[in-house]
Amino acid sequence: MKAKLLLVEDDRSLGETLKERLEKEGYEMVWTVSAQSAKVLAADSKPDLILLDVRLPDGDGFELAEELKSRKDCPPFLFLTAHSGAPERLKGFELGAEEFIPKPFHLKELLLRVKHVLESHKHSIKQAKYSYEGYLLDFYGYCIHTPTREEIHLSKRDCALLNFLVEERGRTVSRDEILDRLWGEEKFPTNRTIDNSIVRLRQAFGDKGEDAIRSVRGVGYQWIGDLKDV
Repeated sequence: MKAKLLLVEDDRSLGETLKERLEKEGYEMVWTVSAQSAKVLAADSKPDLILLDVRLPDGDGFELAEELKSRKDCPPFLFLTAHSGAPERLKGFELGAEEFIPKPFHLKELLLRVKHVLESHKHSIKQAKYSYEGYLLDFYGYCIHTPTREEIHLSKRDCALLNFLVEERGRTVSRDEILDRLWGEEKFPTNRTIDNSIVRLRQAFGDKGEDAIRSVRGVGYQWIGDLKDV
């Protein structure tokens, strides 16, 4: 089955080139030039990955990414942008971007990064649901249900990290292991990446977050919460 990519790029020349090349690589492509149409296409076409420009004629790519992340089953996304200074990169990573690729870029590099991101989300889930202190962890739904029945949506990367910690519960998982499992050979360019994901996961569990995920200084993280099968 072909992976489906949503390309949000207002440069028509670049958009046509990327669409044509990615289709030659076997991907099913959906391309739009605006933020508003991207919101509709992300819901209707259900892409496996979104390639997102930061500067769009009718909106901000960061704001678009933030809105998409609030939806259930938000796919992974990466930024393609000529605005690649440190503040922009950090903002993109904090939003949960898989990659931040500065323009101009080599097409081969983009193809490798796209392939890597897609493969990093293929890890099987051994068990779909657990409960913890009134919270329901739903790995297939990419969400956490709170005791008050609020549904908190997780990015695919944050969900994969949570699943990894739960699978290895009781054992400290090193940062290197997390990088190898979720990012493979393409190491993330900032040490804040895993930390930001952990912060988001703890926040999802409210005042029970610190009791669920323990930081082991200089090593990594450990799931210590009391889980029950569902």
